[in-house]
Order: sequence, then structure tokens, then C-alpha cells
Amino acid sequence: PYTSRSITEFWRRWHITLGGWFRDYVYIPLGGSRLKRGRWFFNMLAVWTLTGLWHGASWTFAVWGLLYAALMIGEKWLWGGWLKKHSVSARLYTLLFVTLGFVLFQAESFSQAGSDLMALFGMGNNPAVSTEAVYCLRSYGWLLFVSAVGCTPLPHRLWEKMTSRGGRLWAAGETLLLAGLLLLVTAYLVDGSFNPFLYFRF
Repeated sequence: PYTSRSITEFWRRWHITLGGWFRDYVYIPLGGSRLKRGRWFFNMLAVWTLTGLWHGASWTFAVWGLLYAALMIGEKWLWGGWLKKHSVSARLYTLLFVTLGFVLFQAESFSQAGSDLMALFGMGNNPAVSTEAVYCLRSYGWLLFVSAVGCTPLPHRLWEKMTSRGGRLWAAGETLLLAGLLLLVTAYLVDGSFNPFLYFRF
């Protein structure tokens, strides 16, 4: 999903089961895209407002859904052609709005979302470089790098090349690797400090 070149493409790859449910049981019954432009706008706004409210009964979730509806409408009728011609800019655009969406998604109020967005762009009370920031970068910089590379198609391509040569041996290795990764991330969660359940407010 993080290598998508549009918000529309991102949502085809992200939370596929939820997207499929809203498509089959809300979007298509409303008429889908085979209607006049005004009605299609309404369908998109309705589906994405409901998608936001599905996550929680809060205005921040409703606005989060409307943000993605507005971006997808814009891609369909305004800047979608430009995104197709500029691959690098399209990926940066997608990452920017996905990140902004995550900030709004996790905020408990609009004021918190505003302060978090200001801090994200260096306008908060926290300095860009601090002792805590350096400590976190030294402690978790390698994890950030591995995660960033893991979000690209590169690991999948390397794995395909290796498995095409090794056959069943690599297939068994894949199972062991995934089991090992599961144990590793579970150990990090257990070892870490308080980790509230993501959906505790929903």
C-alpha cells in the first residue's frame, strides 16, 4: 500500500475486507459510479462518512472519511491524470495524505489533531533535535530503516528470485521466517511499555 501512486490505489490495497464490504453493501446498492456526477459525489461522501463512523462515533473519524472521499473525487475528476504521469510525485503525494490521515485518525479531538499536525511540521513546542530524539534514533533507527525497506516491493522481488531457484526448501524456509518474525514482534510488544489496544475507543 505504501508504494501506491494515488489514494484510490492505496485504498484498494489497504484494509481490503472492509473496503469490499462497503463496496458490496453500501456503494453498489446506492448506485455505484453509474450515475450522474452529483449523485456519484453523494455516494462517495456517504460511503466514506460511514467508513469513518465505522471506526468510532466521533467527528474526527467522520472528517477522516470525508478527507479520503474528497481526495478520491479529486483524483477522479481533477488531478488523477497528472498523478499517472509523475510516478515519484504521486508516491510522495500518497504518503503525505496517508500520514495526515493517520494523524487525524488517532486524535481524540480536532484540537489534538491540530497540535499534532503542527508538531509534525516542526511548529510545535518540541525542538526538531533533542536528547530524546537522538536516543530514539540510535535505539530504533535500524528498525525504522528495515520497516521503510519492508514497505517497498524489494523484499518480495528478492524472495521471488530466491524461491524460483530453491523450490520446496525455500517454501519451508518462508514458514520458519514468518514464524520467527511473529515471535520477534510479539516479544517487542511484551517487552515494551504500556500498549493500549488500538480500537479501545471504538
